Amino acid sequence: MQATKSIDEYILNAGPELVEILEKFRNCIKKCCPQAEESISYGMPAFKYLKKPLCYFGVFRTHIGFFPTASGIAHFVSEFNGYQYSKGGIQFPFDKDVPWDLIEKIVEFRKAELVRGKR
Repeated sequence: MQATKSIDEYILNAGPELVEILEKFRNCIKKCCPQAEESISYGMPAFKYLKKPLCYFGVFRTHIGFFPTASGIAHFVSEFNGYQYSKGGIQFPFDKDVPWDLIEKIVEFRKAELVRGKR
């Protein structure tokens, strides 16, 4: 994927088959944290709240990665039910449904963390 300057551009460049799901990620994050600032960071859509990283998402060859920082992963690891994950991110394969309620819980958790002054 080529370098982009906005989330709109990133989503459009991902291809027509991914536009709907990427918009859903964006809207889910914005629903939970309407004040989040959008940008591109590390070459993917990024959201900051209170000037600190809230979360990121990005398209990869076989999945969409969601990156809510290490604390967002550690706190919800028991709910990942078969999804691959690492210290800072979780993978949602294109052929599986995204657990939107879990994404919302993670974003709400991260928002609360940032309000309390944690990174």
